[in-house]
Amino acid sequence: MTRTEDHRLESMLAGLLRYGTWLASAVIGAGLVMENLSGTRVVASGVALFIALPVLRVVTMLVVFMWHRDYRLVAVTTVVLVTILAGVVIGLCMSDSRALAH
Repeated sequence: MTRTEDHRLESMLAGLLRYGTWLASAVIGAGLVMENLSGTRVVASGVALFIALPVLRVVTMLVVFMWHRDYRLVAVTTVVLVTILAGVVIGLCMSDSRALAH
C-alpha cells in the first residue's frame, strides 16, 4: 500500500471507531433514560455495539488486505476472526450449559 492509501485507511478506521463509540454511548444513554420501559435491552444493545467495533475493524482490514491481494495479512486477519468467532461460540455454549444447570 502507498503512503496515501495507508493514511486513508487509518482515517477510515479512526472514523469507524470514533463514530461507533459515539453511537454506542448514545444507545447506552438512551437505555439509561428509558430505564423503566425496556432500558436494559437498549443498554445491552449499546454494550454489544462497543464489542462489535473492534470486530468491524478486523473485518474492514480483511477486506482491505483482500483488495490489495496481501494474502499473508489476509491469512493472519482470518485467524483473528476465527479466534473471535470461536470465543463467541464457546462463551455462548458455556452460558447455555450454566443456564441448564440451574
